[in-house]
Amino acid sequence: MATTSPPAISDFSINHLAADPALVVPFVLDNGLHVVGAIAILIIGFWIAGRVDYLVGRALQKSSHIDEMLRGFFSSIARYFVLTATVLAVLSQFGIQTTSLVAVIGAASLAIGLALQGTLSNLAAGVMLLIFRPFRIGHSVTVGGNSGTVRNLSLFWTEIVTDANTQVIIPNGSVWGQPIKNMTTYTAPVPIAQLRVPVPTGWGLNEACARIKEIVTATAKVLATPAPSALLDRGGTDNAIQVVITFAPDGDTAGVIKNDILRAIDEQMEKRAVRNASSDVQDLVPDARRASSGRSS
Repeated sequence: MATTSPPAISDFSINHLAADPALVVPFVLDNGLHVVGAIAILIIGFWIAGRVDYLVGRALQKSSHIDEMLRGFFSSIARYFVLTATVLAVLSQFGIQTTSLVAVIGAASLAIGLALQGTLSNLAAGVMLLIFRPFRIGHSVTVGGNSGTVRNLSLFWTEIVTDANTQVIIPNGSVWGQPIKNMTTYTAPVPIAQLRVPVPTGWGLNEACARIKEIVTATAKVLATPAPSALLDRGGTDNAIQVVITFAPDGDTAGVIKNDILRAIDEQMEKRAVRNASSDVQDLVPDARRASSGRSS
């Protein structure tokens, strides 16, 4: 007696089931393996996607040029790629032709890419900025005539805050396609100020250099590095010996520091003059006593 094989999944319908209910059991038995296989593929695919996401993120973490946002972006791309392959494998388990489906997805992606080419160009520029890092958050930059401090850098735009506390949003495509002036990358040289003073009266040359250097070092707003110096040189209209003082001011305070140094030197000279006058008086007292005792004798 001839047997009737159950129809394939693509040919099975409610009409077949109503005409011959005995076909349900053979249909389930023949296609149950496909369902089990599809479930197994989904489980394995999701596990592999999670592992790929973790491994890609871990591998990119070793590079100092890859930003944390970019690591998450590439990890997500790898994860969704595995998930897409998993879905296609599940569909093929049920006899669905995935070749035409892939072609449709490719055509749709092309159409979306053409419609969003401006947005995608900003995304590509954002990826390049995050990889090569011509500037970082907190840097002072000038981009396309906009100057300010970088507040945020995303995949699509760059946020700059100007000195007037104004927010400027620049698409990354414009940032990547223009010259970028970064004022923070290289440390500006420390400004050095100079002051020339005559050798104080009554001070030896070595003593003058040592005392003045101590005064400069103890003056407020003078940076310790580079260390201040006090050296001898000739200058002025009479080509007299002078003490050349060099120091690094903290900010725009060179004028205030020079004023403090000159005042401190003048105070030292006044104290020295008072001590010398007091010493001379003490020397005169014994001489006067000896003269008085000589006359009385």
